[in-house]
Amino acid sequence: MSAQPRSSSAWSARARSIAVTGATGHIGGLVARSLAQEGISQRLLARSVARLPQLTGADAVETSYSDFDAAVAGLTGIDALFMVSAAESADRLTAHRTFVDAATTAGVRHIVYTSYLGAAPDATFTLARDHWATEKYIRSTGMAFTFLRDSAYIDFLPSLAGTDGVIRGPASNGVVGAVSRSDIARVAVSVLKDLDSHAGRTYDLTGREALTLTEVAAIITEVTGTPTAYVEETIEEAYVSRASYNAPDWEVDAWVSTYTAIANGELTSISTAVEDITGVPPLTLRDFLTAGSGA
Repeated sequence: MSAQPRSSSAWSARARSIAVTGATGHIGGLVARSLAQEGISQRLLARSVARLPQLTGADAVETSYSDFDAAVAGLTGIDALFMVSAAESADRLTAHRTFVDAATTAGVRHIVYTSYLGAAPDATFTLARDHWATEKYIRSTGMAFTFLRDSAYIDFLPSLAGTDGVIRGPASNGVVGAVSRSDIARVAVSVLKDLDSHAGRTYDLTGREALTLTEVAAIITEVTGTPTAYVEETIEEAYVSRASYNAPDWEVDAWVSTYTAIANGELTSISTAVEDITGVPPLTLRDFLTAGSGA
């Protein structure tokens, strides 16, 4: 669903209580810092409060997505919840459902959830199926929601290359409209500050260009000076080349399906949602790498 420019809402972030998860990580941390900079009070939920940033106007509660009782206690008195999807694991969907149940019990009114582009029960990328199931579960509670369906992260693209500077995978000539985590965070903050305007909406969050992995490698080479190339693998070769990691089957399936989702055209879309919601266009890969290199 495409975004539309928003007018200001009577629902003020300063008049409501907001909880933020994932503040020990990238997106949640960016959201928490931005809210604090704007003087908006918040509650940070984390498995280890010692790892949380020390922010003005923020209190901290130690809990996890899988601990129902602790989550209920941490979410009691909260109106709006920014829920960053849990770390990838075999039981992530169960943990998500437990946490959503806790939010419902605690009386949370609105969940802003970081989902994945093309989330569907039959998505090629296996973990996108978990995101679809989580969205469906949140909808079933009857509370207000906003789903941020993020494309692949621009931040992650350089790390696809091995130590030899080669990106290997069965992506064929498919393209990906990757988006930066900083742009996702900016959208999330905008949504949290004007929840009524975004209730019931699902936003595809992408960058403003769709690139093949060959093009990705060329840009990385150009901007960073590190020679990088893309080498196509068959699906069978992809499984063989990842066998040395001795990872569980579900994780290897996720790794390989990251590439096959690109090959199947499931990450091609380019949305204007980031700019529509924040007023600022999203970063390109070249923008991201240039900023990181200090150029």
